[in-house]
Amino acid sequence: MGYIHCCGGLRRTRTYFVKPEKGFSECRLDLLEECPVCANKVIQLTRRSLDNKISVVRKTNEKAEKFFEKLKRLILYEQDSLPLSVSQVNKKDLGYSEYGKKCFCSSNLSTLKIGKYENKDLISQEKILLK
Repeated sequence: MGYIHCCGGLRRTRTYFVKPEKGFSECRLDLLEECPVCANKVIQLTRRSLDNKISVVRKTNEKAEKFFEKLKRLILYEQDSLPLSVSQVNKKDLGYSEYGKKCFCSSNLSTLKIGKYENKDLISQEKILLK
């Protein structure tokens, strides 16, 4: 699965690998059937040249359909879509308190002071340096 930037967000696309032309090492075609915001069909062809320069061709709506029909015969294969993994960890669970002890903290994350340790030696070293 690839992504195309459309209407201020990244949209998931179907990705096809296309037979590269002369002078290119890789060609990739991303197809967005319909943007959820503007309802446009978007196609983006991304090519990498032999000296690793990237070129992008992007078409929308009717031009995208014609462009896809033209490139359909050159498609080698479609990239398999990977399923989205759902995280089993609660986003609010930091796993430790402000003193380094393990606990569940979800009430007020803005006041949490991570790494707060009492160290009397540090204060005495500062006094020595100031003298």
